[in-house]
Amino acid sequence: MAIQINRRKLLKLAAFAPLPLMGLTQINSKTKAKIVIVGGGFGGATCARYLKKMAPELLVTLIEKEEQIVTCPFSNTVISGHNDISYISHSFEGLKKDGITVLRGLVISVEPKTKTIKLHDGSIVPFDRLVLSPGIDFKWGHIEGYNEQTSEKIPHAWRGGSQTILLRKQIEAMDDGGTVLISVPRNPFRCPPGPYERASLVASYLMKYKPKSKIILFDDKDKFSKQKLFTDAWKNIYGEMIEWVPFSEKGSTTHIDVSGMTLHSEFASQRADVINIIPPHMASNLVHTIGLTENADWCEVNQSTFESKIISNIYILGDSTIAGEMPKSGFSAASQAKCCAHAIIAEIFDLPQPEPSFINTCYSLISTNYGISVVAVYRVDQSGIIKSIKGAGGLSPRDEDLEFRKLEADYARAWYKNFTQELYG
Repeated sequence: MAIQINRRKLLKLAAFAPLPLMGLTQINSKTKAKIVIVGGGFGGATCARYLKKMAPELLVTLIEKEEQIVTCPFSNTVISGHNDISYISHSFEGLKKDGITVLRGLVISVEPKTKTIKLHDGSIVPFDRLVLSPGIDFKWGHIEGYNEQTSEKIPHAWRGGSQTILLRKQIEAMDDGGTVLISVPRNPFRCPPGPYERASLVASYLMKYKPKSKIILFDDKDKFSKQKLFTDAWKNIYGEMIEWVPFSEKGSTTHIDVSGMTLHSEFASQRADVINIIPPHMASNLVHTIGLTENADWCEVNQSTFESKIISNIYILGDSTIAGEMPKSGFSAASQAKCCAHAIIAEIFDLPQPEPSFINTCYSLISTNYGISVVAVYRVDQSGIIKSIKGAGGLSPRDEDLEFRKLEADYARAWYKNFTQELYG
């Protein structure tokens, strides 16, 4: 019972507390070190805010290639028609008002020796410390017939924006009785419960408007995050509408016939009216270009500070990193960003390095009034690896009633609203 009480407290804190600006100690200094952050998502924006709050004299610059952030968190509610795209779209005006310089530009190259960044327009941006939070890119070609070009017809919708709208329109245009097919990659990938939340919320739309339809998930693995919580809810709410085909039952996608709208595994084929392929992930192309991956898919970092193990004074956080047992999520990226900001401050001002502690809370909506969650707390162990603390956090209980599920759905919406308002203004 004690663990359950602690877990509920963590959920309330995650949902309602202004997390990005908690627990700061301001440093009085005239040091004007130049900190450049690439990527304005949850990780990059959190790091920028933390640095500026702790040391106002720092020259903090955020570089983002897009005019505004369209978040991957809560994009499934847009695909299912529960929210409009404006709900997950956020400008950088709030960061600008707090003294953070925001540059819109695409980073072409980074020169670690001269500590300079080159943008697509030819401009050069100098830095003393560089933080990269560029998110993920896709391993195009892993599935035969699926590439960046064909994704304009068969969307992945794993970045918020035009792909989100495309998938929503395809589902809306589908006839009643049609089939939606979702192809799920193996781990690691951004937001491990995301495909199953997507299936759930799309099912909530179909149950209301196209009840004869079906959703099939072809999965490249045999288990997934919050699996029993999802499958319990699917059975109770949606009956037989959602079918999950695991790897061991030939669920691994090998190739796709785009013109025939047919997805193939090694021993099975499935035609569908709408296909959503989530391709395998890797770190952003930017970090590969800079040489921060040593030809691997992900970046290795010091998991206490998030400084690159390859190039000093460059920090990588969020989806592009290997961060021990932490999943690739927006909440994880923000938690890592806070610890990274503290580590940079300690380095600049010659202070003791703090002992980092991390938290991740991941909500999933099964329907408008049915939510589930997982909470975990992490520390860096003696080997330098981030590990979860046993007994802290946990999954939503399986035997809770609908009132509890509604409460978790409310927590999910409160978390997103409070988090993004505090972060972007």
